[in-house]
Amino acid sequence: MAIVSIPDQNVTLRDAAEIKAFLAGISIDYDCWPLVKLQDQADDSAILTAYAQQIERVKEEGGYTSVDIVNVNSLTPGLDQMLARFNREHWHDEDEVRFTVRGRGLFHISPPSHPPVSIEVGPGDMIRVPRGTHHWFNLCGTRQITAVRFFQNKEGWTPHYTQSGLEEKYQPVCFGPEYVSA
Repeated sequence: MAIVSIPDQNVTLRDAAEIKAFLAGISIDYDCWPLVKLQDQADDSAILTAYAQQIERVKEEGGYTSVDIVNVNSLTPGLDQMLARFNREHWHDEDEVRFTVRGRGLFHISPPSHPPVSIEVGPGDMIRVPRGTHHWFNLCGTRQITAVRFFQNKEGWTPHYTQSGLEEKYQPVCFGPEYVSA
């Protein structure tokens, strides 16, 4: 489940209903889907089949024309260059929509009338960052994520950088299960 924090206000939310209501107030859609039992090495096709019903519903509701799977980990060639495209404040001409199957990631959202918000997503989390929303994304410490991505335009999300430098003021710190050692 997601963890939402507002670093400037020293606030952290961990309750799904509170998270959903708070994020709706800053125009971010959030949902938590039940996880389907998949093999650790399930391929893209198996993931898409397992979540086909939810995927079709989101595609219909949002006008998304295609989906794909992003599956990266610390051994993925070019990972740092890939992440560098999205770890600076930017916005897109279309919604950024992801359902996380495995791993964890961290969105920072910069709403126009609210301090920046971090949203740590993990397995089961579905998030929609509307077009034009200023944000940036990092992976958590395990540097691994598998997610279904939804697109309105087959070419995918093109980042338009704000050049604000805001991302330099907020550390990409995740507080999920990997944060606390057993």
